[in-house]
Amino acid sequence: MPTLEINLTKIQHNAKILKNLLAERNISIIGINKVTQGNPLIAKSLTQGGIEYIGDSRIYNIIKMKKNGVDAQFVLIRVPSHREIPLIVEYTDYSVNSELETIKLLANEAIKQEKIHNIILMIDMGDFREGIDPSNLEFFVKEILSLNNIKLSGIGTNMKCFRGIIPTVENMKKLSRYAKKIEEKFGLELEFVSGGNSANFKWFMSCKNLGAINNLRIGEAIFLGRETINFDPIPNLYTDVFKLTAEIVELKKRSLNYNGEYVSNAFGEPVQDFQVNDNNREGKIKNEVRIQALLDIGRQDITLNGLTPIENIKILGASSDYLIVDTNNNEFKIGTELSFELNYEALLRAMTSPFIRKEFISSK
Repeated sequence: MPTLEINLTKIQHNAKILKNLLAERNISIIGINKVTQGNPLIAKSLTQGGIEYIGDSRIYNIIKMKKNGVDAQFVLIRVPSHREIPLIVEYTDYSVNSELETIKLLANEAIKQEKIHNIILMIDMGDFREGIDPSNLEFFVKEILSLNNIKLSGIGTNMKCFRGIIPTVENMKKLSRYAKKIEEKFGLELEFVSGGNSANFKWFMSCKNLGAINNLRIGEAIFLGRETINFDPIPNLYTDVFKLTAEIVELKKRSLNYNGEYVSNAFGEPVQDFQVNDNNREGKIKNEVRIQALLDIGRQDITLNGLTPIENIKILGASSDYLIVDTNNNEFKIGTELSFELNYEALLRAMTSPFIRKEFISSK
């Protein structure tokens, strides 16, 4: 069975480094744990690194973390669905919102549960994911303030996700102006002015004046040690928190001169034609052979393009059940385990797959 090795010590280290770095300039972190399916052990590593707020996009992940003793303030970072509103009010401290109808339903449920529910109003600043149009901000704030048992605790925006808009000095200044405008007009003191996510790291490091921005929602930078614009490593962070291993279950020589008619593969994708037509000096067709291995992991478990081999091999492709690699003439055997680093998407799939064993370690 493939194994995903998870280093809890390195997660705690990365969380602590980033928390302290951002805190020097009064930026708090909502540690986003959604990529791990809200794993409680990983969440506890975040809190042990100093993270006070844990965010997740699935209410059932938040419930799991709370029931397993994770001591944090919980933020639902996906716009609520109506059927989950009772659970959201019961189990979360904050939720991000962009629909007035939904906010009113949250207010009604909060009244029933005799609780105050905090919301972060999301503003779309060009990424075209969730968020209201900035021109409607004052109207939304006025309506929200008229509701009982709802507190407007902040505003936020999303960057570098759906459309790929990146944080800049200009758009972060706009968000700061929106925050200051509604604070002055409505007599508010916003707990959160949340400027984005791990893609904001370069803006944070290069910008001299952060304005009103006082929060970032950070997941990938903690778990993979990289910012998410150019995916450059962040100094003093571990980039090898997670390691995936899979076993060679078949090892064969394959001739690349196999004749046949080619169509798309099982996923409807065009495939590389492995026919070799290079003539050697004798005018004969070159019979190229490679040693090919099948590993016990496939597209059901991972994203193919999200894997980087640690050993000197070449990934050729994948079916539902197998990862297919060129061994580059390494002397592997059946049962040999090969290792891979993962990007965020591959990590998301691997954490979700029930066919990958999760192994937690606590060492550097």
